[in-house]
Parts: sequence; C-alpha cells; structure tokens
Amino acid sequence: MPTPTTTTTNTWNTHNLGLRLAADVASAASAAALVAPVITAIDKAIIENASGRQTLGRSLRDSFATLALRPHHFLFSKPFALIFALYGGTYITANILDTSASTMKAKPASTTTSGPAKFLATSSANLSLCLYKDSKFAKLFGAATSSPRPIPGPSYALFAVRDCLTVFASFNVPPLLAPMLPMSEGMQKHVSAVSAAQFLAPAAVQLISTPLHLLGLDLYNREGSLGARERMIKVRKDWLKSSFARMARIVPAFGVGGVVNTNVRANLMKKLE
Repeated sequence: MPTPTTTTTNTWNTHNLGLRLAADVASAASAAALVAPVITAIDKAIIENASGRQTLGRSLRDSFATLALRPHHFLFSKPFALIFALYGGTYITANILDTSASTMKAKPASTTTSGPAKFLATSSANLSLCLYKDSKFAKLFGAATSSPRPIPGPSYALFAVRDCLTVFASFNVPPLLAPMLPMSEGMQKHVSAVSAAQFLAPAAVQLISTPLHLLGLDLYNREGSLGARERMIKVRKDWLKSSFARMARIVPAFGVGGVVNTNVRANLMKKLE
C-alpha cells in the first residue's frame, strides 16, 4: 500500500522579505527628501506669521532664497531634519504595515491596505513625530522670548486632533473617495482616480484643521488669561491664508509625497514579487 503524504501550505509570503523592507525604507526616504524643503519653508512661515515675527510672504522668500543660494545651509539645518524625519517616519510606517499584511496574508508584495489598522499605525507615528516637530518649531520660530517656555497641554491636544484629521484624510479617505470621483476614461489616462483622491482629500481637510493649528499656536504665543473671543479674532484673521498655506504644504506632504512613495514602492515591489 502506498504511504499517504501530507502537504503543508505556507500561509506567509516571506519571499525577498529583507529586500521588501529595504524597498519600504527607500520609497519613504525618497518621498520625504523630495517634499521636505517646501514643507520646511511653509511650516516656518506659518509659525512666524502667527507669532508676528515675519509676514507669511517674507518668511517664504527668505527660506527659498536660502535654499537657492546656500542649499547646504538649508538642507543640513535642524528644521529640515525635523520635517524629513516626520514624513519619512510616517511613510515608513505605512509601507511596513502594508508589507506586514502582504507577508502574513500571503498576498503579492505590492499589496496595499486601507482600514483601522493602517489609520492607527500611521496616525500614531505621525502624531508622535509631528508633536515633537511642532514643539521645536514653535520654540524656534514662535513669539520671541529670551528662554522659550514649554508648549501648553491644550496646544498639544489641538495639534493632535489636527494631525489625526490629516492622517485619516491622507491614508484612509483616498481609496474610498477614488471610485466616487467623476473622472472620464480620457482624464484617467493622465491622472488616475487614486492619485487625484490622494491630492484632494488631505488638501480639503485643511479648511477644518487649520483653525485648530492656529489656536494651538496662539495659546503658546500669547499665554495668559485671554478670552475665547480675542483668540478667535486672531484665528479668523489668519485662517484663510494659513489654510491655503497648509494646503500648499499638505499637497506635497501627502499628495506628491504620498503618490511618490506609493508609486516607487509599487515599482520596487513588483520587481521583487
């Protein structure tokens, strides 16, 4: 009688796992390096405008002049390093979560995910890194003081809600929004619905999140017993221009950066499948 054989099915996809993790890091680093210069200049300008140090336009001109004339001074500065670490860390978290899912569920390496797990992972990474960056930027470019004071707790809370809204709109909304966009086949030959959603969702949410950002900065810049009305007047005064400025930084951060990170990762992963 022939001896029966048993076959075991490998439920994990570990093929080229080390190279896939390296591709996750390379994709994230390339996207972060691409968008960090613009985001650094805009973040600095928003905070200097809110604190009264410089106008939004003047601060942007100064930053881009430094980038053009003394690029080493700009690219090796502390503000640039903080922004690079922030977005590089966020992209890496999203990428490694996708690789973990494709590994444990035995799916192709180029598989991406969307859902609560991805939101929690990316928002936690982005939140912790962004709060650290915000505290440093507020002290570097906020209201001029001889010794920068600690960031108040309510400011951290407002920054946290702002970041959760942005991360949710950047990583979870685009896959859901893309099928609903009224894009013809001709339009999608130039820009895919997924790419369009990756730009639109995080930009639109800034109209809601920017007042939270400005109020958090105002609580740091003008400590004391100012009433809600005085603070709302300041927030309303800076809301529109700051919203457009934050759109201009979010589009590179989660639009351009998100698309570059996604596309570079997809191309690298397809070669490793």
